[in-house]
Formats: sequence, C-alpha cells, structure tokens
Amino acid sequence: MALVRWITEMGMGVDVHGGDYTKAAERAVSDALRHSSLNFFHAAGKSRDDMHVEVVIAVGEPDHIDHDRIKAQVPYGTVTVSPTAGGLDVAAPNGSDLMVIANAAILVSFSE
Repeated sequence: MALVRWITEMGMGVDVHGGDYTKAAERAVSDALRHSSLNFFHAAGKSRDDMHVEVVIAVGEPDHIDHDRIKAQVPYGTVTVSPTAGGLDVAAPNGSDLMVIANAAILVSFSE
C-alpha cells in the first residue's frame, strides 16, 4: 500500500528537571498537535481513522523513549513512533540535573 503524505507538523518539548526523555517527547508531540485543526476530511473523502500518523522524535537517548506513552498523545489514526538521535541535553553546572529538549515531527499520510 502506497502512502501519500498530506501533513507535516513540528513541535518542541522540554523536561526542565529530571532528564526524562519521554516527558520531553510527549510535550513536543503535544506542541505539534496543538497547532493543528484538520478540516479537510469531508472534502477529501477521508476520516480521522484513515490517517497513518508517524511520530518522529529526536532526543539525545532515543532508546529511552516509551513508545506507548507517545502513541497515547495522538488521538486518531494508526500511530507509529520513530525515535532518532537529536534534540539537546543540557547538564546543570554541577552535573546534578539534566534538561532534555526533544523535537517532534508529526507526519500524516493516507493510502492512495
């Protein structure tokens, strides 16, 4: 099945204290989704459930992302999570804390 991308949304999220990569990623996904209002479904003959949603998350430690928590941020469609290296880790001056900055791209596609 060939997919055609219709939408790309971007977001950024931060866990200011605690170094929680998933929390920063959840906030990045929320940031991206809160800038969207999709009103084309009826005109295009599509439904929200027809969407194939890929959530690309860039963080310093991609293996630390909880896929299920990220999927839970997306209310519709078939969701996949693709963590990748990126984002930014900022250590406290004394090394006692870690700020994690995550970037998210929400890619929405439909079957042809």
